[in-house]
Amino acid sequence: MAKKNKTIFICSSCGNEFSAWSGKCDACGEWNSLKEMSFTDSHQNIAPDSIEKSNLSDIKVGNFGREKTGISEFDRVLGGGIVRGSIILLGGEPGIGKSTLILEVADKIKNCLYLSAEESLEQIKLRADRLGLKSKNITLYSGGDLNAFEREVKKNKPELIIVDSIQTVFLNDLPSTPGSLVQVRECGIFLQRLAKTTKIPVILIGHVTKEGSIAGPRILEHLVDVVLYLEGERFHDARILRGIKNRFGATNEAGIFSMSESGMIPIENPSELFLAERPDKSPGSVVAVTLEGTRPILVEIQALTITTNFGYPKRTSSGFDLNRLNLLAAVISKSTKINLSNQDIYINVIGGLKLREPAVDLAICAAIISSYLNKPIPKDLCFFGEVGLMGEIRPVPKAVDRKKEAEKLGYKFLPKLVKINDLLS
Repeated sequence: MAKKNKTIFICSSCGNEFSAWSGKCDACGEWNSLKEMSFTDSHQNIAPDSIEKSNLSDIKVGNFGREKTGISEFDRVLGGGIVRGSIILLGGEPGIGKSTLILEVADKIKNCLYLSAEESLEQIKLRADRLGLKSKNITLYSGGDLNAFEREVKKNKPELIIVDSIQTVFLNDLPSTPGSLVQVRECGIFLQRLAKTTKIPVILIGHVTKEGSIAGPRILEHLVDVVLYLEGERFHDARILRGIKNRFGATNEAGIFSMSESGMIPIENPSELFLAERPDKSPGSVVAVTLEGTRPILVEIQALTITTNFGYPKRTSSGFDLNRLNLLAAVISKSTKINLSNQDIYINVIGGLKLREPAVDLAICAAIISSYLNKPIPKDLCFFGEVGLMGEIRPVPKAVDRKKEAEKLGYKFLPKLVKINDLLS
């Protein structure tokens, strides 16, 4: 009897399945996100034959110890190391350093299986030689068949599994091509089951879309235990590893690396890196104290104001939200005697960092005012604080930690500021 094909529609945003197409996903509300997928009756989702039952007080967690990699910033983001049986998803733009970082992690593990479905074994060897890695503990596999790779896992019993990447591996019993929504989802479920049953941690490398999110159905991020993003500017050495989701630790941690020819170098004191070449007595140059995860970091912010040649002033920002910049410019004009309505404003965060928290508002305002008045800020001053629409300066989290980090590096603060107008006194 011929196998009958079935057609379903899967939402590329949330991963929910529907029997008929519609313009809007009823689950998440996204428009034009339903994609048609076909499969045969012979394919069935893998499910366990029985369920496990135990009283909460009787469960032993001794087998879920952490394995430290020795890469301090990587372990920091994970909460102290890789947890046994966990599955980790790492995303980032092409060429940002994902494969370099993961290869260095693999070199620190005694027995690691590395499945590459994108690069040949020779390409990985060339990268390892460039990084100076000569570990004999890494076993490389080329190809994307997960069923064949599972047999190798059970035979070798490694301490870590790396899959590069989740969009290029496949299951033979699925008729769709690698990278399709069905393949990505089913391969994610397959590898999750493999990690939980064998207690072997799995690291997946994922592609990202043009919006910066990991490609594939959203359910992929729900399947894994940890979601990491590697960020950075191509023309800067600084790289930030952010923990977006972590079932075994804090979700707001961040690790700082410096990308070099010899690999990803962990930065123990990133403040010195971002302030290394700060110029003296330069109007518009200000030091801000920001948080990356739970760690205070001092970073230089530069502002430039110049009279516009057109009727509408231009605002340009690198590393800071442009809408927030427009808001702060309006607050300065309203709360002080400085008129920025005819001024072009340019903001640059040195080192390629992207500042997201409102605690840098005060530093942005100070930099703009310094550039407009052409008066340099004393080199040993730094700023942090959120600015409200009325020009008031509001407190921010972890103020004590920020002050300790600044004082440790020889910086000080102005007497307590209440309003933006106090910067002019």
